[in-house]
Amino acid sequence: MEQRIVGFHQDEHGDWVADLACGHARHVRHDPPWSERPWVVTKEGRERHLRQHLHCGQCAGGHPA
Repeated sequence: MEQRIVGFHQDEHGDWVADLACGHARHVRHDPPWSERPWVVTKEGRERHLRQHLHCGQCAGGHPA
């Protein structure tokens, strides 16, 4: 299920996490070669991705926020 990104925060390890409109969160790591998200390492990149959509596995699995 696709959900809108409403913000970002860093977890206890310094990895970036997208805050989703549904109330869930999803890691958005830039960890080549597994995850290619160079935009997440800059404030401007994260701001450009606000209001875009990401798949929420928790919503897809029927887990309420």
